[in-house]
Amino acid sequence: MQNKKEVKNKYLNLFLSTFKLSAFTFGGGFVIVPLMKKRFVDELGWIDEQEMLDLIAISQSSPGPIAVNASILVGYRVAGVPGALVTVFGTVLPPLIIISIVSLFYQAFRDNPLVSIAMKGLLCGVTAVIFDVVIKLASQVLKKKRLLYAAIMLLSFAAVRFLGINIVIVILLCIAAGAADTLLKKKASGEDKK
Repeated sequence: MQNKKEVKNKYLNLFLSTFKLSAFTFGGGFVIVPLMKKRFVDELGWIDEQEMLDLIAISQSSPGPIAVNASILVGYRVAGVPGALVTVFGTVLPPLIIISIVSLFYQAFRDNPLVSIAMKGLLCGVTAVIFDVVIKLASQVLKKKRLLYAAIMLLSFAAVRFLGINIVIVILLCIAAGAADTLLKKKASGEDKK
């Protein structure tokens, strides 16, 4: 059983980790994914890599911002409901502060050419980070050497990018394919035991 000091340190570490990640992550939720993995998997070792990928997949398919969803799941996994509350607060506080400041000075920011140039530079950096996330997630799928997973990945991309199919439909079809695959595996392993 953990003592009170260890529990307090864990909550503080959860809050500070998500606060820092959120404060220095520009470009949307996917940018935070590799940073969360680095912090919670590589540095702290609180979650293993496969579980982190599962949490990100759930976060992405759930309604709401992926960064907030992921922080809730990570916080819950590490420290239960109080951990989820701490991490969600740590995740939403920096954008709330930044947007509040920006809204006070919106006119000055909007007309400033230096801010415009900085935003274009951020856009390039964010694109690179998102591309990196896609490569890493795709490589994890391909490492499993399952044709079904690779096919689902490629077909999902084609359906959204080239056919314009609604992402909700694609997600629901992916869930159905994953569930069917899991049920078939269980059925096959059940028959092997007989």
